[in-house]
Amino acid sequence: MRNRTRALLMAAAAATAVAVPASTARAADGYDRCPSGYYCMFSGLDGTGDMITLRGSTPDLTALGMNDRAKSDWNRTASTIYLWSDANYTGCTVVTSPGPTGKGNFFPAYRDFFSSVQFDGSGGPSCGTPPGEGR
Repeated sequence: MRNRTRALLMAAAAATAVAVPASTARAADGYDRCPSGYYCMFSGLDGTGDMITLRGSTPDLTALGMNDRAKSDWNRTASTIYLWSDANYTGCTVVTSPGPTGKGNFFPAYRDFFSSVQFDGSGGPSCGTPPGEGR
């Protein structure tokens, strides 16, 4: 009797599990993965690939696995972001503005190029705009 009751309970539980509808929610992809209030860097173009999210300055992207790997970004903070070519805020900088203009692919010359990220501050010498790539 005990085995029969256990079998009936297991069958009822299986039927209940099958009756639950599957969720139709879709996971965010691309740039939409970047949460509001964060600066995000992506290892692929158009917000694809690996992503890191930052809320403050980061002197060395190696610890986050993004040193010389980023190809696109989105600045969803109120801060001006300075991307440094070398760790510890050295080398040259490129600026990413806050808001809707702070999202996009890096110029080809600046893909896989940045090693540290500074929120606000004075920045450093400009890396310049690569020839033929003015926006």
